[in-house]
Amino acid sequence: MMNSEATKKETSMQGIIVVNKSQGMTSHDVVMKMRRKFKIQRVGHAGTLDPLATGVLVVLFGKATKLFSKFVSFDKAYRATLKLGTTTDSADTEGKILKESSYDHITLEDLEAAMKKFSGPIKQIPPMVSAIKHKGKKLYQLARKGISVERKPRDVVIYDLHIVDFSPPHVKFYLECSKGTYVRQIADDIGTELGCGACITQIERIKVGPFQIEDAHQIEGINESYLRNWEG
Repeated sequence: MMNSEATKKETSMQGIIVVNKSQGMTSHDVVMKMRRKFKIQRVGHAGTLDPLATGVLVVLFGKATKLFSKFVSFDKAYRATLKLGTTTDSADTEGKILKESSYDHITLEDLEAAMKKFSGPIKQIPPMVSAIKHKGKKLYQLARKGISVERKPRDVVIYDLHIVDFSPPHVKFYLECSKGTYVRQIADDIGTELGCGACITQIERIKVGPFQIEDAHQIEGINESYLRNWEG
């Protein structure tokens, strides 16, 4: 049974903290750290970042957890890097390499033309390493067992997709998009369009709705003073 001190803590911890998630951690890892740190159970996150990705993760405390759907619906922005010439089963460099192809013939103009095809409203097939569920199992759980299932295309919107630096085989780019967009799938699709393949080497989420990377805090130094009220 929860003691009076813990009950008081559960009641007082209401709101959000914007975390700058580090590489190697899952979003669930962040939630568990917050639960242990503040000794409360009612903690959640809004918008999964896989271990490869870093950046803005909104963590919800107390009654703010009821606002999950609102936070998830926010548009998002990313800085990311893709690698031309490499196709993997996870669309990132942590996956198994399926094919390596020459990319020497790919010009900046070729890449810009390919990116234009993924602007505006598009249909995107979620990757197998996503958290979408199939018959009660998350896709990434199936992927870890070497299982691949058919996924239905989803409607997403790409508001801005442009090159930041072109240094083949690596290409840094900026992406601003609607909820449900998978950055690694954008890279994989661009690689397919170019005919040489591509995969993600780095992803940083720099914006979730009104929350910027500048608002985010490293998890090690977080305390209750970082808690922000949010009524939606």
